[in-house]
Amino acid sequence: MSQPVSTAARIESLLQQRLLPVHLEVRDDSAAHAGHASAGGKGHFRVRIVSTCFAGLRPLQRHRLVNEVLSPLFATELHAVAMETLTPDEFFK
Repeated sequence: MSQPVSTAARIESLLQQRLLPVHLEVRDDSAAHAGHASAGGKGHFRVRIVSTCFAGLRPLQRHRLVNEVLSPLFATELHAVAMETLTPDEFFK
């Protein structure tokens, strides 16, 4: 019997498929937000993603791109994502 796929794994999969990161970290911070009434049982995550897709984009544009990729999860299991979005040049300095 297979284990259910975690929200963190679904986040990783979506970001890998759409943004082709050279580095990706996804951390589940939901426990730190336990009892957060407006979360409605959905999770809080932190993402650090490094992708050439961010080249030429301002930070807000990068965050919007990540939110767009993750939008299917916001409807069902994702409440908030804190993110650090970098290009490879910024990451490997």
